[in-house]
Amino acid sequence: MAIENPFIVGKYLSQEYFCDREEETAFLRKQVQNGRNVALISPRRLGKTGLIHHFFHQADVQQQFYTFFIDIYATNSLAELVYLLGKAIFEQLKSRVTAWRERFLQVVTSLRVGFKLDALTGDPTFDIGLGDIQSPETTLGEIFRYLEEADRPCIVAIDEFQQVAAYVEKNTEALLRTHIQQCRQTFFIFSGSKRHLMTQMFNSPSKPFYQSAMGMSLQPLDRSVYASFARRLFEQNGRILAEGVAGEVYDYTEGYTWFMQMLMNELFAITPQGATCTPDLIPKARTNILQAQDGLYRELMANFSIKQRQLIQAIAREGRVNGITSSAFIRRHRLPSASSVQSAARPLLENDILTQTDGTYRLYDFFLSQWLATMY
Repeated sequence: MAIENPFIVGKYLSQEYFCDREEETAFLRKQVQNGRNVALISPRRLGKTGLIHHFFHQADVQQQFYTFFIDIYATNSLAELVYLLGKAIFEQLKSRVTAWRERFLQVVTSLRVGFKLDALTGDPTFDIGLGDIQSPETTLGEIFRYLEEADRPCIVAIDEFQQVAAYVEKNTEALLRTHIQQCRQTFFIFSGSKRHLMTQMFNSPSKPFYQSAMGMSLQPLDRSVYASFARRLFEQNGRILAEGVAGEVYDYTEGYTWFMQMLMNELFAITPQGATCTPDLIPKARTNILQAQDGLYRELMANFSIKQRQLIQAIAREGRVNGITSSAFIRRHRLPSASSVQSAARPLLENDILTQTDGTYRLYDFFLSQWLATMY
């Protein structure tokens, strides 16, 4: 299928639609080739998931390794992690008529009850639910054994890895660490967006994963590199991107990949074939995005307490705030006491509504910030 809009949002398609990250890709390759695991830490929407998929799609990586990716952001237990990992492995294998696929059913015996044969093809299908994970620790051990017996090395990427620290099973970190340190030909990329949690997991001597992986932080793309990338995609698709447009988009989103791509996607959509995208189209593109998100944002705001809404609105008006508990900020926006502001901010930070860097607070979603500033 032909891609009508080359500014892909929220998924990896191919190298053609992926911007740069050459040094980061080379770093991941070097670590894996030298038998090291990686702890990749970056804020959400900066492109860490895309980077991992880009790395996995490199020709040499595909030839030398089996690669698996799971996102455990929405998981709350070891059983859910085991389910996602088992499913990811089998889904990749099911198209391969190899001994390794057959070996999966032989080694991961605890899940055999969940496999059924397709009535048409006769191939096994992964037809299990969480309830079929009767003994997560046993199944996990079988999966690790299976990976270690594969006919080529494996790379497993676990996205939002900090989530395991909140699992109902309090020994999950220690259990995973025990299995992982015994691996000889399976390598791991632990990626996470909660910097303080990930840093604590890998840098605290009291934690099981202490110094078990090479640290890697992701920074925004280079401004000029992204501008060249955007111009190329416009030109290859019969349009012209005027000077300064990509830079303005970059500055507005502070280089956060997902938000840049969303805005460039809309700019491309409203630029006719053969026409030029000029800076005066940017407000229209932003308005279109806000209108499309209006229902979602209204529902989101309805779920917050009054104090949380007041705080969010106050921060949106200022864009960035140094010290949300300062008396000046509280007076300006007629907020309650510093302690109530602090208690309102805590869940907003935990749920990525607010982000804080070096004492400076802003709304994580640039479009939500503008929507609030417009609405209130």
